[in-house]
Amino acid sequence: MLNRIIATIFLVFFGLTSAVLFIVALVIWALTVLVDRRLIVLHLFTSFWASLYLWIMPAWSVHVDGRRLNAWKRNYVIVSNHQSQLDILVAFHLFIPFKWVSKTEVFNLPFIGWNMRLNRYIKLKRGDKVGTARMFADCEKSLVQGNSIFIFPEGTRSKTGELKPFRSGAFFLAKKMAVPILPVVISGTNAALPKYSLNFHGRQHMHIRMLEPIPVEQFANMSVEDLTEMVRTRVANGLEEMTPA
Repeated sequence: MLNRIIATIFLVFFGLTSAVLFIVALVIWALTVLVDRRLIVLHLFTSFWASLYLWIMPAWSVHVDGRRLNAWKRNYVIVSNHQSQLDILVAFHLFIPFKWVSKTEVFNLPFIGWNMRLNRYIKLKRGDKVGTARMFADCEKSLVQGNSIFIFPEGTRSKTGELKPFRSGAFFLAKKMAVPILPVVISGTNAALPKYSLNFHGRQHMHIRMLEPIPVEQFANMSVEDLTEMVRTRVANGLEEMTPA
């Protein structure tokens, strides 16, 4: 019962603060959109907004590993495993510039989705060839502008936390645009908020690690299939290292 009460309070706080923080985001967008071509200031505010929900939950802690300075020096195709809805909040906790690729339905959510539109994150309409083609075109345009793109190549959350097969789209994009790949590993979020659950699950430690970037020279002559499997193996190894025995 206590866990349900905590979850309800958290959701109410989430809804109320989202309304207020969206207004702040709208003001930031209006003040910076003409001078901040990549909307980095707005994205960093969004990172604060997302991180706020991790900070206010005393039972949750997030440890961040990796050289984040790399992600400020140039753009990447960023790929990560996907265990939980909390992965999004944890990824924002990196406080590095990027554009999300997210399903179209999320952009219609009040406040959260509207803020994603302000940030010019990238829509993906699943199961629609035209929508997928438009998503790739938007990703290419964003990469040319100097942005990093953040993609979950599993496509959906893992129910068990075990790594699922990677789809090849992110790696096709990296090869076509000659952009290095930045693998990211997230652990602990599945225990904190399992798939299809909105309940509180007690004290949880979550971890996000940025692995070493993979330069274009390393995969320029690889097939998309081999590249996909290579990156998945690196993420799998990183996830195994981070998962308690």
